[in-house]
Amino acid sequence: MRPVVGHRFTLDMGTWGHQACEVLAVEPERLLRYSFAPGSLDTTITWRLHPEGGGTRLLLEHAGFDLDSPLGKAALEGMGRGWPDVLQRIEPALAAATQ
Repeated sequence: MRPVVGHRFTLDMGTWGHQACEVLAVEPERLLRYSFAPGSLDTTITWRLHPEGGGTRLLLEHAGFDLDSPLGKAALEGMGRGWPDVLQRIEPALAAATQ
């Protein structure tokens, strides 16, 4: 994945399969937004970084779930359980990358 508006990439979501994505917005060191599963789920994922004290706060928003569709409901439930696990793995991955 490249942080360039219009760049298309695929995420391997395990049992959810390979999902198409496209970078929608980039503000270096501040924001990354991309579409997730356009044509089926049609959601957006936004990562934001905010300076805070001596560190940085990471904010994640996954928006656009259609709760009137069975797919949208199932995805919201599944990702609602999965995102906390993803977020917990970020700090150890960053620590390992800076060693």
